[in-house]
Amino acid sequence: MTDPGPGEKGSPNPTNRLIHEVSPYLQQHAHNPVDWYPWGEEAFFKARAEGKPIFLSIGYSTCHWCHVMEKESFSDRDVAKILNAHFICIKVDREERPDIDQLYMDAAIALTGSGGWPLNLILTPDLHPFFAVTYLPKENRMGMPGLLEVLPRLAEFWKENQEKALESAGHLARAIADNRKTRPGGRVRKDAADRLFQDLLLKYDSLNGGFGPAPKFPMPHLHLFLLRYWKWTGNGKALGMTEKTLLSMARGGIYDHLGGGFHRYSTDARWLVPHFEKMLYDQALAAIAFTEAWLATGNQEYWEVASGCLDYVCSRLMSPGGGFLSAEDADSEGVEGKYYLWKRDEIASLLDAEDARVAFLVFPVSRTGNYPDPHTGLHTGENVLHRTHSENEVARILSLSPREVRARIERVKATLLGAREMRTRPFCDDKILADWNGLAIAALAMAGRASGRRVYLDAAEKAASFILSRMRMDDGGLYHRFRDGSAGIPGLSADYAAMVWGLLELSVATRDPRHLESALLLEDYQDSHFWDKRSGGYFTSQVSATDLFARRKEFSDGAIPSPNSVSFYNLVRLGLLTGEEKYSRRADALSRLYSPLVENGPASCGLFMAGFTLSLGPATRVVVTGKGTDPTFLAMNEFLDRNYLPFTIPVSLEHGKHEELFFRLAPLLALHRFAGEAAVAHVCTRNSCAPPVSSVEDLSARVA
Repeated sequence: MTDPGPGEKGSPNPTNRLIHEVSPYLQQHAHNPVDWYPWGEEAFFKARAEGKPIFLSIGYSTCHWCHVMEKESFSDRDVAKILNAHFICIKVDREERPDIDQLYMDAAIALTGSGGWPLNLILTPDLHPFFAVTYLPKENRMGMPGLLEVLPRLAEFWKENQEKALESAGHLARAIADNRKTRPGGRVRKDAADRLFQDLLLKYDSLNGGFGPAPKFPMPHLHLFLLRYWKWTGNGKALGMTEKTLLSMARGGIYDHLGGGFHRYSTDARWLVPHFEKMLYDQALAAIAFTEAWLATGNQEYWEVASGCLDYVCSRLMSPGGGFLSAEDADSEGVEGKYYLWKRDEIASLLDAEDARVAFLVFPVSRTGNYPDPHTGLHTGENVLHRTHSENEVARILSLSPREVRARIERVKATLLGAREMRTRPFCDDKILADWNGLAIAALAMAGRASGRRVYLDAAEKAASFILSRMRMDDGGLYHRFRDGSAGIPGLSADYAAMVWGLLELSVATRDPRHLESALLLEDYQDSHFWDKRSGGYFTSQVSATDLFARRKEFSDGAIPSPNSVSFYNLVRLGLLTGEEKYSRRADALSRLYSPLVENGPASCGLFMAGFTLSLGPATRVVVTGKGTDPTFLAMNEFLDRNYLPFTIPVSLEHGKHEELFFRLAPLLALHRFAGEAAVAHVCTRNSCAPPVSSVEDLSARVA
């Protein structure tokens, strides 16, 4: 180990190389007795020089089981002794290096059939994997082998069967690399949206909402598709699946009813018991889906959840400079969920009798508890807050007015939140990631535009300014991560795709073409540095990346839509907005790469399919021109802002304000140059425009 700190290497508080790393996750392991290296040539050289296998461990700072393994095993001297003697040990923060994580997750799934975090692999010195496992305890427990048994066996296997390990690892690496090669298919069939809907209908949990059994993950991008499918076809089942799922999530324990925002996922099918970490990307994607559902249905509950997510982001995750922090931990004081759980008597002690009566109707809690200990499965009297009754139902039960019930609920929530704030708050991972910030910018811009809340637009503009000023490389590209006053790690395709999405939404919401200009510059950079000129599609990392055994392209959506899905969505919109054929051609090329995936697994292509419905033809470009003081001009823009119009690309050209920049960025818009005193709206499909309309009523009829 390096930099052992006070005393000898055997001191109670050793320090390893990770102390010099920026990542909070790596720093959490900086005082392990394990001789950790960060990912890099120093470790690779040592492995090759000594002929040792690599123990690669991947996780993230807010991961509960990563904490368990760090405390239980990596802080243990017996485990460290084995690791240090027989392996070169490398730690990776998956959020800093998602390209490394994705590549080795592919390997883990190929080797074991499943994946997760912490992810632990054994690699050959040339970085090819031959063994993978997720969490393991220190010692054998409940049928699970312990590290103290597994590691010596792996060391012995390497010693006795090195050629076999090298051969099998090489085969796996070549198979993964070959599987990453993309082969264009034909055009995506027009019935693909129907087939995706049918696929989701088969997977739909009609009792609880969501798709498939426990654990339940929010998949907001699937609902972006379902809402568009409903709007396109009029199929009420598509809307029904979205409404049932979103309402179940909103009322379940996966949503933080006091502080706002969603936890990572639900461990059960009912959305009741969450895994408690709160990620920036989950808040952003959920806010987008709930905002769109609010616009589509008018149900105020959706807006309350969307604004709850964004208020949480702005109050808890905004840095002083404007960028958004990554996440809050699941644990506090070493216990998962401790910050969020309640005992019935504790709630009763904080409220008067009348408010307690309301509280126990709104948030049903019991003395037994509804939260099982994740290690033992036993109930300990702790409860996750969730809702079973609407405000109107509570009003009927208590014979109170809805207004009085709402006032009491707000008083209850304020009291409980105040008490919760006295607890030890979970650790916050304060690194700023460009891609997650891009998603947050998109969400804030969409919500600000739909609601008229300027505070959201201001937050989005501040975050965009931070990323574009503090996280820029000399050649105009992006850095992926910012922390401790400096940016680092060259940006990945996900950073560009998400930021383009966010800037596009911000341009529409603020009617400021400078955001569109930034989006186009980032799109052009992504096209130059990430596009596969031979087969098409965007690589995860730049051409210059050399520390991986295979360059990946990610097409399938996971918790976050893939960079290729987001890019397709962006390219379709850019083509319609600017009229530039290069964006439409690239969207078409990307679509052909999706064709085989859509045929075989359409549920993994939610955001791509949302963009695909837009590309099929119902899309219209609406250009509103007029003076900023004209009531009709303002009313037309408000109509476009406050209605669910997923197939409409709006542009607002305010006379005398940024018009020339719009015309330079999108020359076809010059066809709609302001030519008189009255405001008008030009409704166009592709390159064909109908006669302009001069009233909101006519505009509504035209876009409908």
